[in-house]
Amino acid sequence: MTEACWRPPLRAGVSASQVRVGGERFDSVLGFLQARFPAVDDWPERLSRGAVLDARGQPLQANSPCQPGMRLWYWRSPPLEARVPFEVELLHQDERLVVVDKPHFLPVTPGGRHLHETVLVRLREQLGIDTLAPMHRLDADTAGVLVFTVQPAHRHAYQALLAQQAVHKVYEAVAGWRPELDAPLTHRCRLQEPAGDGFMQMQLVDGEPNAETFIECLRRLSLWPGQSHALYRLSPRTGRKHQLRAQMNALGLPILFDRLYPVLQRLEQVPNYTQPLQLLARSMAFTDPLDGQARCFTSRRQLLLA
Repeated sequence: MTEACWRPPLRAGVSASQVRVGGERFDSVLGFLQARFPAVDDWPERLSRGAVLDARGQPLQANSPCQPGMRLWYWRSPPLEARVPFEVELLHQDERLVVVDKPHFLPVTPGGRHLHETVLVRLREQLGIDTLAPMHRLDADTAGVLVFTVQPAHRHAYQALLAQQAVHKVYEAVAGWRPELDAPLTHRCRLQEPAGDGFMQMQLVDGEPNAETFIECLRRLSLWPGQSHALYRLSPRTGRKHQLRAQMNALGLPILFDRLYPVLQRLEQVPNYTQPLQLLARSMAFTDPLDGQARCFTSRRQLLLA
């Protein structure tokens, strides 16, 4: 196997990252890593336990020579993560797709302070498939059907279905009730992500709509005295970031236990696991782009307040 195509195996479900040495010269591998990643202070310890490899998979030492053009492999070492106390349920697995019932609170992919406590890393560790990649995305707070592709060669064909609006997705949500919304409606708006860094709410702005959802009130709910709520079926035609949460909030019906809308809460705090966002990806259906087979996957979960 050539250096160009070799990749290290997963470690605890986590893929290795790679970095290439540029044209600048360094006395050692340690010197390069410390210069390239000045905020990381544990390179000596990582090198001593064989957690940095060359392009052929051989462990490197702190004093190993560092040549321009070298490729190095290493694994992230994030702070200890608190376990999200909910499990990923396997709904379907074949040679092309893996489909799971995602729990609330668990992010889909690594990012920021989340690495091991993600659906992707848990699945890679459980199934031993290091080529898994999400076909689509769900917010960390949203539960329900989540589809992964298995083969990198098939990934584009499945993800293209979303851009072609050829995937039928159905969600359920619990939110407030308004009598004028008893009849089904189609909500169209333009959603825009604010400029700048940081995680913020999507904004409704003027302009050509880029988000569309068909909203149906399934039944009224009696949850607390003096308050009116309902269970809704949401069928998005588009897939903008936070689309359902932002659109329901725009209608004056924020989804119950939403930590983003209408008030942005401190997300770095440990969430209240007794109050999951009342949003569930109930089903997902599409025609398989490889063989024309009808695919339909349905969540077995139920919303806490439904």
